[in-house]
Amino acid sequence: MAPRCWRWWSWSAWPGVRPLPSRSTPTPGFCKKFSTQETTPQICVVGSGPAGFYTAQHLLKHHTRAHVDIYEKQLVPFGLVRFGVAPDHPEVKNVINTFTQTARSDRCAFRGNVVVGRDVSVPELREAYHAVVLSYGAEDHQPLEIPGEELPGVVSARAFVGWYNGLPENQKLAPDLSCDTAVILGQGNVALDVARILLTPPEHLEKTDITEVALGVLRQSRVKTVWIVGRRGPLQVAFTIKELREMIQLPGTQPILDPSDFLGLQDRIKGEGPKARSGRGCPHPPGSYQTGGESHGVGESTRAVPTGDVEDLPCGLLLSSVGYKSRPIDPSVPFDPKLGIIPNTEGRVVNAPGLYCSGWVKRGPTGVITTTMTDSFLTSQVLLKDLKAGLLPSGPRPGYTAIQALLSDRGVRPVSFSDWEKLDAEEVARGQGTGKPREKLVDRREMLQLLGH
Repeated sequence: MAPRCWRWWSWSAWPGVRPLPSRSTPTPGFCKKFSTQETTPQICVVGSGPAGFYTAQHLLKHHTRAHVDIYEKQLVPFGLVRFGVAPDHPEVKNVINTFTQTARSDRCAFRGNVVVGRDVSVPELREAYHAVVLSYGAEDHQPLEIPGEELPGVVSARAFVGWYNGLPENQKLAPDLSCDTAVILGQGNVALDVARILLTPPEHLEKTDITEVALGVLRQSRVKTVWIVGRRGPLQVAFTIKELREMIQLPGTQPILDPSDFLGLQDRIKGEGPKARSGRGCPHPPGSYQTGGESHGVGESTRAVPTGDVEDLPCGLLLSSVGYKSRPIDPSVPFDPKLGIIPNTEGRVVNAPGLYCSGWVKRGPTGVITTTMTDSFLTSQVLLKDLKAGLLPSGPRPGYTAIQALLSDRGVRPVSFSDWEKLDAEEVARGQGTGKPREKLVDRREMLQLLGH
């Protein structure tokens, strides 16, 4: 049997706000001084991924009276830690232990199965809480915007990751792995995750939390060659050294590199020192090399431009991994469709006192979990600063009491963190029989039945 391989192939590119209220002149309805002795700050966080939980964690730690409700559209918490981290990276998921401690606080509550923007509006949340933090991440994929991306066999890497990680909305994906060759467009960590999962011997995944359905499909996979295609050269890759090292060391595989992509690189990286070994996969000195294109600019600003040269690359599966994208959540919330973020200043949503954002919807879908942690802490600090300065609504707010009444009238039944712990116990029990850490529940209806909903 021919050895499996992955190939690195570079490709050419495809084609007036009002200021926030000053602290000396509070907006009508806002108070000059917030009395924490009389009022418990009611704060709402939308999204239970890393950004949401780190925001809540920091608020609870640095304000001894604040109460935080975390709203989540899924029945289960943890966002991309559960649905985005590769199953063969269990150590990255250890952060769930910290999030669990936060959720178990008597000043924190998880409200799953609530879709903000549909089941309850952002204005309704703002009316019920002293502050609202939008931390719902980037739940869509960046389109290629080229002819043919809607054809059968073209799949977003985000959907593929959701499929093998048990995201309910992706369970009908059914990727066709009967082909010999797959192509991945993009050179970030997600692209390498997908390539690694496609090429890893299935027996090496049997003791992970990958879904049994996905494992069954991978056992039948005929994919032997994976091309990893990028617009620019090796100096501009977005993956980290750790991810690259894992690909090089993958059992039963060998990398195939185009020597022309690496001409002169050794001289360019001399003198870079620690920079060449930290953070991203490579440093970013001037210049790059690619097949079928030319480079303009230097370092990370290097742009690939088409030359007109075309190369056909036969494949049976194409996975688009050129980035994630946030969606607008509510008509009342400003949104920049070009940047895919909520316009903000240090986490304060423009022209919306008391409304904040953190994580990818704040800064764009970049960085790793620790980046999101730092970003979320900064938003929390800004919120607490505004609270202390008297820039948030005065007097008590009903918090979840008001929202619970609205949800009840609308037939929405939220799930609690204790509900999640029941589902968690069920998943762990199902995984024990096969030596897996858990067997993820993927059917929403089954999950609700297990909870008696």
